[in-house]
Amino acid sequence: MSNNPSAPLLAKNDGSGDKHDRPHSQRSEASIASHKSRGPRRSLTGSEESTPLLSGEDNRQNYGDAPREGTARSTAASSLRSLQGSASKKGKGSRRWPTIIALTILTIVLLIILGLGFAAPAVAERYAKEAMVFEPTDLSIDSFTSSGVRARIQGDFRMDASRVKKKAVRDLGRAGTWIARAAESKSTEVDVFLPEYGDVLLGAALLPPIVVNIRNGHTTHVDFIADLAAGDLDGIRRVANDWLDGRLGQLRVRGNADVGIKSGIFSLGTQKLSESIVFKANQIPIMPKYSIGHLGFSDAERGGEKGMVANVSLWLTNDYPVHFQIPSFRFDILVPGCSAEQGFLTLGEAMTAEAQVKPKTDVNVDVSGFVRKLPEALITACPDTQTSPIDRLLGSYIDGQETLVYVRGSRNPSKETPTWITDFIKDVIVPVPFPGHEFKDLIRNFTLADVHFGLPDPFASPNSPESKPRLSAVVKALIGLPEEIQFPIDVAQVRADSDVYYKKRKLGELDLSKWQHANSTRTTIPHEKEEGLLVQSIVKDAPLDITDDDVFADVVQALVFGGKPVILGVRAKVDVETETVLGKFVVRGIPAQGKVFVKPISGGNTTFSPEVGALEILETFKTGLKIRAKVNVTNPTEYSATVPFIDINIFVNDTLLGHATARDVSVVPGPNQDLAVIAVWDPSHQSGKNGARVGSELLSQYISGYNTTLTLRTHASSIPSQPRLGTALSIFNVTIPTPKLTPPSNPNRPVRPDPPNEPATSAPHFIDDAVFHLITSTAVLTLLSPLPHTTLWITSVLATAFYNNTPIGAIEYDLPFKVPPGASDTPRLPIDWSLGSIGHDVVKKALGGNLKVEAEAKVGVRVGKWREKVWFKGKGIGARVSL
Repeated sequence: MSNNPSAPLLAKNDGSGDKHDRPHSQRSEASIASHKSRGPRRSLTGSEESTPLLSGEDNRQNYGDAPREGTARSTAASSLRSLQGSASKKGKGSRRWPTIIALTILTIVLLIILGLGFAAPAVAERYAKEAMVFEPTDLSIDSFTSSGVRARIQGDFRMDASRVKKKAVRDLGRAGTWIARAAESKSTEVDVFLPEYGDVLLGAALLPPIVVNIRNGHTTHVDFIADLAAGDLDGIRRVANDWLDGRLGQLRVRGNADVGIKSGIFSLGTQKLSESIVFKANQIPIMPKYSIGHLGFSDAERGGEKGMVANVSLWLTNDYPVHFQIPSFRFDILVPGCSAEQGFLTLGEAMTAEAQVKPKTDVNVDVSGFVRKLPEALITACPDTQTSPIDRLLGSYIDGQETLVYVRGSRNPSKETPTWITDFIKDVIVPVPFPGHEFKDLIRNFTLADVHFGLPDPFASPNSPESKPRLSAVVKALIGLPEEIQFPIDVAQVRADSDVYYKKRKLGELDLSKWQHANSTRTTIPHEKEEGLLVQSIVKDAPLDITDDDVFADVVQALVFGGKPVILGVRAKVDVETETVLGKFVVRGIPAQGKVFVKPISGGNTTFSPEVGALEILETFKTGLKIRAKVNVTNPTEYSATVPFIDINIFVNDTLLGHATARDVSVVPGPNQDLAVIAVWDPSHQSGKNGARVGSELLSQYISGYNTTLTLRTHASSIPSQPRLGTALSIFNVTIPTPKLTPPSNPNRPVRPDPPNEPATSAPHFIDDAVFHLITSTAVLTLLSPLPHTTLWITSVLATAFYNNTPIGAIEYDLPFKVPPGASDTPRLPIDWSLGSIGHDVVKKALGGNLKVEAEAKVGVRVGKWREKVWFKGKGIGARVSL
């Protein structure tokens, strides 16, 4: 017998039940008990006609009787038989209610044929119910009609008396059926109702005449075409919605039929028959499993409108021996709105291609979706939130979570779709789980260039963005585009909240929550075949919240002393404002991680020599000075920094002598001129007597030209709004040479070359010239003051002059004299000559000429209220000798 639905054994119904040719019946040895029905919902889910015909009986564990010798079971029959059995014993509810409805219809017909063909109706009905076995071997959809479907059903029917439990019923039934031998039903219409839904009409089936052998053990192969029509679509839609919402705990169906019966030449009249069956929750079907074979997005134009096309290839699981053609369907794609009151919002539309269902073969369905410009309601943030409906959809998809989209039958269906299907599915909304795509390693390369660090604003409110260190840079990110994206995409703005790590320990949080302008360029990822998007954005003053002081200290130490790049890890959730054919919308929460290579400071060499000029005494007090100066320094790194306020302690050999403060200073790579710094010099206040001693020693060595150094160190109040940052940095000592003070030149004396054979000296020439008067035994010194705005007072001098380490004479003078800014002469200072010494003889021989001498002195100094005692050792002091 052919299984080709296009060439059935019976002629198709032309609308009149009387015009059906009687279906041919033949003997067969194989049998399977099952049945198949059609429900209007199946055209929506794509799984209806792929469901096997199953029996509604619970006690058919004996359906699979051993075949008679010489006869093999068909593959379809064997596979269908494996699905039969007691639901109560197996604990499975694999039967689908539309299938059981169809089987119930056929059972009603066969009961009538058997029950009215012989003896007492009650006995006959019991015998028929227990002994009847019907096993479908094939089901196909011949065609879709304007009111339903035309289905071809093939199967094996037999009576098995061994299944009847009561012997009297079994014996009477066997005798009656032996006498009757065969029975025939006339063309019959069966109506199926749902009592629990107000007796709504589920559907109707028009069955052709059927002839079966009803003797025990005889098998009849039946092959007929039935017209199945949908009933009350509104009522069916209520059932479908309850099923989709999980409210369908059980379902009761009732079949009614007026059946004309005859046996042989005897007509048994027309009988009214009604049969009910209840389906429990575990017998109600579920959505068929599916997988996505291909997914791609591209731009396109339809009907003069530009939009985006999504092409999806679906594979639906089909474990059943059914075959039919699925017509093309058109759906609306919906997304939940902000609230139940807003309902669903239309994202786009989709259309399925025609698909061929083959027995026990997974079904491939191609779906093409089209999305026009996104409506404003989809991209507008919901009330009291910062996310829109499209944000939620894309967010769960990007996180790799299963995403729910919803489909509804389109109100503009394709011409191939029957009207009854369109009327049914246009108001049924079906949730469709859509597997997410976890975008790991989406950002392939992440770098920062032109880095600019800014210290916190000292006057900012605690915990405000301005109270934290700031970072500005050019951020470059190479984004790998998923292969599904095959349309132009531009990035207009980006923002993110980033966690920064160092050696897998969290350093802090970089706040990029403000939108930053960006531009993007499509490119090819190096060493890979896939395309990428190069995004560049200029970040300005992004707050960096240091969360672990110990980690930060390690980073600074590596930058300052490591001599090699420091690698920082970044993990972030990035929001991207994209521009596509759909318009502008934000993709939120893209996971990103990368590495930032921070170049070291001067390759590990932190030596730099600041030069101090324009020194000005702002304030004096008994123990110290407040000084303003202009500093010139060369920044050896590639980094720049803005310093709104910083205060740094000044140490010498771990002794605190004072502190320096800078405000609103910008440091750039390379030379930096005239940086304003205010310093407070107060050794005794900071460190007591030891501080006073160390401070005096430092000044003495400094003015004598010794190589002295200062150690700079932060403290908790270095950055008032960030005490933790100042404390973290305090473990690092930055030691620098003491800034050089360059005395002004003497405008009254031309520059004289050093005498031959006299070594040059690097000492600061605060004593520009000296004149020895032999007759009066006095000396006049020309002093060069480094203070351009302040008068310095010398309160006492106790000095000795030398020539080649031989004393020349001594000066002891305790009358104060002033040293104004620039070059000035001292009063005549009395000299006590070292008579008879070699040095004194050299002075006399140099009468009228010049020589260079050394000097050692103890000097008292006063500036305003501040007084200090220092010592001085000088070499190469030019001296003239006169009478």
